[in-house]
Amino acid sequence: MSISVKGITKHFGKFTALDNVSLEVPNGQLTALLGPSGSGKTTLLRIIAGLETPDDGTVMSYDQDVTGSSPQDRQVGFVFQHYALFRHMSVFDNVAFGMQVRKKPKDEVRDRVMELLRLVRLEGLERRFPSQLSGGQRQRVALARALAVQPKVLLLDEPFGALDAKVRQELRQWLRRLHDEIHLTSVFVTHDQEEAFEVADQVVVMRGGQIEQAGTPQQVFEHPANPFVMDFLGQVNVFHGRVEDGRAVVGGLEFAYPDYTGVESRNASVYVRPHELDLDNVPFATTHLRARILHINPMGSMARVQLQAEELDFLLHVDVSHERCRELMLAPESKVYVAPKRLRVFIPDFSI
Repeated sequence: MSISVKGITKHFGKFTALDNVSLEVPNGQLTALLGPSGSGKTTLLRIIAGLETPDDGTVMSYDQDVTGSSPQDRQVGFVFQHYALFRHMSVFDNVAFGMQVRKKPKDEVRDRVMELLRLVRLEGLERRFPSQLSGGQRQRVALARALAVQPKVLLLDEPFGALDAKVRQELRQWLRRLHDEIHLTSVFVTHDQEEAFEVADQVVVMRGGQIEQAGTPQQVFEHPANPFVMDFLGQVNVFHGRVEDGRAVVGGLEFAYPDYTGVESRNASVYVRPHELDLDNVPFATTHLRARILHINPMGSMARVQLQAEELDFLLHVDVSHERCRELMLAPESKVYVAPKRLRVFIPDFSI
């Protein structure tokens, strides 16, 4: 592992920012710290960087204890959300700054800066100033500056948060391609689930100063550890019911649930993502709901259908293809039938 944090705790006054957090960052991979505001993402990143000191716990870098080491000694590159470029310096001088501070030879500095500007697709702009660049270009300058000192680990704190949606999407695709070229161990903070899943090799979901789940994007999305992770990773339909004797019961509906065979009834929540529900004009052979369409919202390649479930007096959201919409002639006020293709049941202290 490139980075290993063990039992990290950090308080700011009476506020606990991190509570006994442990995490392994695989070598050469891109890890995303994902979670809502106040979950501890940035504090953990700053502790890895050496910009904050933990109250308890250790930070290991390539098997060396660096808990008390300075950021310079840790050989990390840090990219901030708001670029933090020197406004009075050219692009060339911004990228060269760290190398010049370290008294590197001028020829080495020039060659390294020009190599990095080619890498971040900014060749020819070395004499411009930050005010003459777009937001996306400034962020790439900040990234080149972080890479100039040849760090062992690259840390990014919501690097695209200050950019508009289109530029943000372009830059994260570019960051993924760049990472595939250089294979530098990287950790970045984001609260954008789509960003984390598009870019990262490992996703770490945080809440309240603790890690709820860590794994590949597919593992975290397909097998969420608890209701918070399930709910945080995109819109879900949530039903409240009970489980007993191999069945999940929601309202008047029953679904097979062989993971709990106890005869004692237990409260449970049933989670279904919009794309995991199916629609039809005729009843399904399996358990289904009758519903009335309230609204159809086109969403790129899919349409999101909002429905009122008759049996449960409950709003549902279902994602269907435009082709399926036309095939079923879906329209507001249409009566349809809804059936789950997949569902996840969570019971207090027990989940599957």
